[in-house]
Amino acid sequence: MLKKFKTDLDKYRRYSNNSVIILLVSQQGLWALFVYRINNSIYKRRIPVILKRPLLLIGLFFQKMIEIITGISLPYSAEIGSSCYIGHFGGIIINAKAIIGRNCNISQGVTIGVSGRGSNRGVPIIGDSVYIGVNAVLAGKIEIGEQVVVAANSLVTRSVPSKKTVMGVPAEVVSENTSNFYI
Repeated sequence: MLKKFKTDLDKYRRYSNNSVIILLVSQQGLWALFVYRINNSIYKRRIPVILKRPLLLIGLFFQKMIEIITGISLPYSAEIGSSCYIGHFGGIIINAKAIIGRNCNISQGVTIGVSGRGSNRGVPIIGDSVYIGVNAVLAGKIEIGEQVVVAANSLVTRSVPSKKTVMGVPAEVVSENTSNFYI
C-alpha cells in the first residue's frame, strides 16, 4: 500500500517540484489516492471477515468524506495501478469494478463507468500510461490500450488500440500520437 502511494507521491513531486508536505496539504487527488490505497489494501488482504468488515466500514466512511470534500470517488474495489495522477479537483467518478493501469493521468470531470446490455454490459479496462482529458467519459465493456490519449469531452464506448489519440462523441481515432507528452 505505502509503496504504491509513494509512486503516486513521486509523480506529483515530478510534476510540481513541491515538497511532500506542500503536496499532502494542497493536492485533493493525493488525499483521495491515499484513502483509496489504504482501503484497497484492506480489501485485498486475507484477514478474518470479523476484522475485515468493520475495517472496510470505517474505510467507507473515510472514502465518503473524501468524496464529499474533493468530488473524487475511488471505490476500494476498483483496481488502480501505481503512479496515478489526479491533477485537479472534482467530478471524478470511477466504477467499483474498473481496472486502471499504471502511470495514468485522470483529469477533472472524468467518469469511468458501466454501460451496455446483456453480455456487452461492463466497465472499462484501461492500460498503462493513459491520459484521460477533462470531462471525458469511458463507459462499457471496453479496453483502452497503452499510451492512449483520450481528448477532453470525449465519449469512449468502443475499445481503443494502444498508442492512439481519440476524441469526439462518440470518440474516434484522430491520430497516432501517444501519451508520451501528456504523462
